[in-house]
Amino acid sequence: MTIAAISAVTNRIIEQSKPKREAYLDRVRSAADGGPHRSSLSCTNLVHGFAACNVGDKSALAADVVPNLAIITSYNDMLSAHQPFGSYPDLIKQAARDAGGVAQIASGVPAMCDGVTQGQKGMELSLFSRDIIAMATAVGLSHNMFDAAMYLGVCDKIVPGLLIGALTFGHLPAVFVPAGPMPSGLPNNEKVRIRQLYAEGKVGRDELLKAESASYHSPGTCTFYGTANSNQMLMEFMGLHLPGSSFVNPDTPLRDALTIAATERALQITSTGNQFTPVGEMIDEKTIVNAVIGLHTTGGSTNHVLHLVAIAKAAGITLTLEDMSELAECTPLLARVYPNGLADVNHFHAAGGLPFVIGELLRGGHLHEDVMTISGRGLGHQVKEPKLDGSRAVWEDAPSIPGNDKIVATVEKPFSKDGGLKILTGNIGRAVIKISAVKKEHHVVEAPVRIFDTQHGIREAFEAGELNMDVIAVCRFQGPRSNGMPELHKLTPPLGVLQDRGYKVALVTDGRMSGASGKVPAAIHLTPEAAEGGAIAKLRDGDVVRLDATTGELKVLLDETDWQSREVITADLSGNQFGMGVELLSSLRTNVSSADTGASVL
Repeated sequence: MTIAAISAVTNRIIEQSKPKREAYLDRVRSAADGGPHRSSLSCTNLVHGFAACNVGDKSALAADVVPNLAIITSYNDMLSAHQPFGSYPDLIKQAARDAGGVAQIASGVPAMCDGVTQGQKGMELSLFSRDIIAMATAVGLSHNMFDAAMYLGVCDKIVPGLLIGALTFGHLPAVFVPAGPMPSGLPNNEKVRIRQLYAEGKVGRDELLKAESASYHSPGTCTFYGTANSNQMLMEFMGLHLPGSSFVNPDTPLRDALTIAATERALQITSTGNQFTPVGEMIDEKTIVNAVIGLHTTGGSTNHVLHLVAIAKAAGITLTLEDMSELAECTPLLARVYPNGLADVNHFHAAGGLPFVIGELLRGGHLHEDVMTISGRGLGHQVKEPKLDGSRAVWEDAPSIPGNDKIVATVEKPFSKDGGLKILTGNIGRAVIKISAVKKEHHVVEAPVRIFDTQHGIREAFEAGELNMDVIAVCRFQGPRSNGMPELHKLTPPLGVLQDRGYKVALVTDGRMSGASGKVPAAIHLTPEAAEGGAIAKLRDGDVVRLDATTGELKVLLDETDWQSREVITADLSGNQFGMGVELLSSLRTNVSSADTGASVL
């Protein structure tokens, strides 16, 4: 039944995508004709492209006989996840020379951290940065100097933006190169405990800062399973990472060996070799389905409900929320990584990690094996884990049994028979909910609502003791057209406190909650959003709403005639027009698509 259901969804995606996919592939194949494109550049064009190179690289590029790799990097040294990339370009350039090629930094892309901007004005730029990153990627590749590209990215909007940009240049092979997570620090459950105590006023800022510093303490990604680490999972499920490379810690010999191996592989899959693997051909409908299944089976970030739709669109593929919801129903949950468990990604990696999970899903018929990866034909290439042999990376078969059955599970004994994401529909609109970290007794909440037009209003009401009751907090005017659709993760601690006090609590919003969505049921990405006259703008304090994650229902319990005749409330959004650079993105807010179609301007 599972295989049949996955095949049915895949076939539907293929059919609904046909016209756009065929047009996309025609463009990719036309661009790929003729091999390396430096030969089409005039002498003046070409010398501008290699004037700064050393003598050897300059000679090689002038002769046009060796492949040239573009490095697109998200490096900055303020953010822990991106700091390791500072040493990558020199490593890649030397590895390319040693393997008979050349590598150049083609461009940098912006990289912001939602952890820094949570609850701050800067978060209003976050989602739009994905499409800006895609544009910046295109600018770097537009020089037409390259035979393949290596993408250095990790976090929230960076990897989706890089992949959208890569697919726009789909005639070029693409290799994604991770930086890896920081070593484990303060246990996540202890971090959450301190956050909730701070929300209640029981500990001060000094103790909170000490706990946060012990959690986020060194170069590398955060160790919880949020959007950054969900990105790495997707790249491995989609075959864009070398097998098992996602969660190897930074600044280790194996990490460097994997970067060198990624460079060598990038050279091997250019059109100058005999394993040409253009990313536009490689990422097809089956690969997208595998990515969605990867998201479900690991309880990944809700942000990818937006990003996967936009990524698919960049490849000429139409992916809908209904497709994703149906795949969730036939995907077992095989990973418990915080917030869907106590383990962090280092523990997950040690327990078998992604190679084990991919192997289990293939064994159970839950994935398409007949896809391309950067390692070769067949997803089975990803069921291997890297080891060091001297200074070089080698691969061994992944373990066939869990290293820790509290962290990874088999298809015969999954943690849950279906995935961690669901679609909710009803007379308020359509929303997404992540339930992998929500206890079953909280899957259904029926309670009166309190209406807020800002996230700060919810926190203020909590601090004033106004929410000590069964309540569904509604935070509206948080969609992409309102203010850029910021994450509302700062609401998790106060709502978690209310839940711990025994109240029935939920959140309904047209904003986002991210991969850190935790134990409180949250109906997010609600469409149509309030700024477009969505039904969420018709709710009033005291209305009773039912959120049922078991049946996929989200509705206000009112007479339908009364509900339809109710006036839509508008809000003063003038405060969203200025500050922290948001005024520069006003045209993006005006033209952005709805959340259920990827919240994209591309």
